[in-house]
Amino acid sequence: MAHISIITATFNAEDTVRDCLHSVQVQHSVSVEHIVIDGGSTDRTVDIVERSNHVAQLVSEPDNGIYDAMNKGLGLARGDIIGILNGDDLYTGSDTLSKVVEVFSDPRVAACYGDLEYVKECEASGARGEEREFKTVRYWKSGAFDPQKFYWGWMPPHPTFFVRREVYEMYGVFNLNLGSAADYELMLRFLVKHGVRAAYIPKVLVKMRMGGVSNATVGNRLAANRMDRKAWAVNGLRPYPWTLTMKPLRKLGQWIFTEER
Repeated sequence: MAHISIITATFNAEDTVRDCLHSVQVQHSVSVEHIVIDGGSTDRTVDIVERSNHVAQLVSEPDNGIYDAMNKGLGLARGDIIGILNGDDLYTGSDTLSKVVEVFSDPRVAACYGDLEYVKECEASGARGEEREFKTVRYWKSGAFDPQKFYWGWMPPHPTFFVRREVYEMYGVFNLNLGSAADYELMLRFLVKHGVRAAYIPKVLVKMRMGGVSNATVGNRLAANRMDRKAWAVNGLRPYPWTLTMKPLRKLGQWIFTEER
């Protein structure tokens, strides 16, 4: 059976990291190497991680942001398949990673992804040691893979994106010069520039807590748009005139689809 590495980047995540750790720990029927890269937290994050007996490696030191932390994890990972789960995210079920490994049993598949839910924690959730409850705020239904969809503003949700380690070895890691668009650039590089074959798992794989710097203000959105444009340029790719306008507009459908579910 394929061995899978999960990289988790944390920084002062004491309120959320337990959920993340638990969601990895309960995965069944799969061999998992969980690597936690902490940015030098000043709260109880490191203590919580150290008490979790399934974590294979923990590094806690200052870094140059979340993508630098992810790159550190990629350098340590030894699994055949690599996924990234941030400290405030969690897998939706104990069979999530077994479904991922099943997809990679096809040797032609080099990457896969699924659907994602943006969630908010319900009030009084998790009291007295009970499991936390979440309310779905947005639903990101990814849809079947076609690299041409990138030209229409599409991208897979990065927290659900799993890749064979050899792809990172061949085509590189996160570009730290791309800011919040580093994950977008990496997927453009893999899936469009190099034509890595990806498969879609029609299932919610990850619950992601609401937030996100790139969309917090109009100024941040404009800065993100500039970085998105740079992501195409550094790969020698040319988007359609409407590509980068369509990318944020696609998020409107996530809210609408949530209301219809």
